Amino acid sequence: MASNSGNSFTPFKNARTKKVLACLLGNWQAEMEGYYTYLALADRETDAVRAQVLRHLAAAELDHAALWAGRIKDLGGPEPVYSGSPHGEADSLASRAGGPLMALRRLEIEESRHIANYGTQLKDLGDEGSIAILNHVIEDEKDHYRELGSLLRGRTPVIQGGKQIVDAKGLLEELLAKRDHGKPQAGAWIGDAIYGVNDGLGAIFGIVSGVSGATAGSGKYVLIAGIAGMVASALSMGSGAYLAAKSEREIYEAELHREREAIEMNPSEARELLSLYYQVKGLPEEDSGRVVEHIASDPEMLLKALASERLDTSEEGLKVPWVSATSGALSTAIGATIPIIPFFFMSGTAAIIAAAVISLIAHFAVGAAKSLITVRSWWSSGFEMTAVGAVEGVVTYGIGLWLGTLGA
Repeated sequence: MASNSGNSFTPFKNARTKKVLACLLGNWQAEMEGYYTYLALADRETDAVRAQVLRHLAAAELDHAALWAGRIKDLGGPEPVYSGSPHGEADSLASRAGGPLMALRRLEIEESRHIANYGTQLKDLGDEGSIAILNHVIEDEKDHYRELGSLLRGRTPVIQGGKQIVDAKGLLEELLAKRDHGKPQAGAWIGDAIYGVNDGLGAIFGIVSGVSGATAGSGKYVLIAGIAGMVASALSMGSGAYLAAKSEREIYEAELHREREAIEMNPSEARELLSLYYQVKGLPEEDSGRVVEHIASDPEMLLKALASERLDTSEEGLKVPWVSATSGALSTAIGATIPIIPFFFMSGTAAIIAAAVISLIAHFAVGAAKSLITVRSWWSSGFEMTAVGAVEGVVTYGIGLWLGTLGA
């Protein structure tokens, strides 16, 4: 009897599990489709606030999918495989034809359907593990419905559980990225690299010109002097850039430590000082006081804000020593190599002329490249650098000729 009872129960249990798994697989597909839909719409969104909220919703959908995948695995089900579009419903005719707001409206309706569907599953599934997930997901979906409604009605930032969904720092970075889209940005390493190329090119062009004048363009002596100068310049520039960046960071950290001690000793004075900084910038006393009180609720935030005002910099604005050293040394070596290239293949007057031509062209190129980090026109900066290089070459060549006559 026991055996027959077990056999009659097993098919029933298997049928129930298959039904639950089929339902959970459908939930997983729906959440993944929602994830891809939100992500695609966020990438196309021109409003930075809406884009950030949509990415937040996409991340939540992905979390839900992970919960369903975990429960499917617990029940012995297969690994779910997404079978929808890589852009979800974002590429549907209705979403594209209606524009961004219509797409949001459709998502709002879809969220309400998900809530209703999950509510039905609460009654029908009969699986405790799945019901626990359903209760969690339903609450999230209700929040999503409200968030989409807020976006449609132009109310931002959206609030969820008393916390802002819109991250101010992330939003600022996104707005700056969109504002500067298509424009070259000057990283600290670019400045070091351009300065390094300029330094190497200028220094070795001067050495090559001087030695050429003294030796009538003897390839042997020019190469020895040029290569020695290149190595020395690269090492000097690299070590100098490293030590400068390291010292700058150490000074900042020391000042930050002193600032932390000052805040701990007299926090009220620190708050007053920060308030005065903001008032000097034009913020009314009452408003600056409120801002400072809000900042002071987090000691680290107060420290960073005060340090930023007092030191006129931040940790993010400091150079990375090894990056400065690498870019400085390599760029100097590259710049220094240019004037000596002709002397690997020729000597005499032809080599001198070739070195002068390619060096002046390189001067122009480096000057034009400076326009990446300045507001000057590329041709103006290029011609200025070329003129400086020409004067440098003429002067050092003349000195070399004079020294050559003394030696003779």
